[in-house]
Amino acid sequence: MSQSPFFATDIGAPEGPVALPDGSLYVTEMSAGTLRVTHLTPDGRRRVVLRTGGRPNGLAIDGDGMIWIAEAGLRALIRIAPDGRELMRIEGDGSERFCFPNDLAFGPDGHLYMTDSGLALDDFLDGQDFAEGFMDFDWDGRVYEIDPKAGKVLRTIDRGIRFTNGIAFDAQNRLYANASFPGDVYRYDVFGSSAPSREFFGNVLQPDKRSGFKGPDGMKFGLDGRLYCTVYGQSNVTVLASDGSVADRLMLQGDAPTNCAFARDGQTLLVTEVGVGRVEKLSVPCGGLPLHYPKVG
Repeated sequence: MSQSPFFATDIGAPEGPVALPDGSLYVTEMSAGTLRVTHLTPDGRRRVVLRTGGRPNGLAIDGDGMIWIAEAGLRALIRIAPDGRELMRIEGDGSERFCFPNDLAFGPDGHLYMTDSGLALDDFLDGQDFAEGFMDFDWDGRVYEIDPKAGKVLRTIDRGIRFTNGIAFDAQNRLYANASFPGDVYRYDVFGSSAPSREFFGNVLQPDKRSGFKGPDGMKFGLDGRLYCTVYGQSNVTVLASDGSVADRLMLQGDAPTNCAFARDGQTLLVTEVGVGRVEKLSVPCGGLPLHYPKVG
């Protein structure tokens, strides 16, 4: 009997996959009828961790096993326990509110780095779809550095990005964030002696005749040093080499991948897809670069 290409199916617009050591997975569900964080097991069991009621997007877990939620609908970064208890909520940097918290990555310094797409949900969505003319709206996408212990924003690393989305660290501790509308991936030296500046790294879009929006979404680094980036509307994970060039395009069954996570063992990339609502399993040539799991307390 052939193995199923899916880790899970019938999920309400999944995003934010986080692979756990026991082979299970946390995801967010963004559809109007779900709006929750869900725990999935390889044998098909699922448990609702928390119904946030907003629009949960990216996830990360810390070294205490607590879950961090980039809650786009509530315009907040929320830390919860695995039983759903809320432990902390951050809504901005003290001078302005978050707009659309999107994705999360812990850094080697123990800080949490977050993308904010740059407009509040109600300002660019018409129901579940982008509003007419959305590409020309006044986007102010940002990249934040956050102290998870103090629960405060330390600095805004960048802003003025056209829909900031995926975020990841490489093996050299450089930070990467992408911009969905132009298809660009940017790189930042966040641990240098000077203030970080935006550096163009690569672009994941491919020319084709398909209509509709296409753009980079969640991404992770592999142990091969390459960046694996889901591309919404393009039906693939685009792999960028260390010089930023396109090294491969790994085709998916779904048209609308939103994010990915390397399984903790083996060479499998778990990809969330919102068009049909499932987590697809993709064989890849390596395991994932280990993520950072700082103790927060």
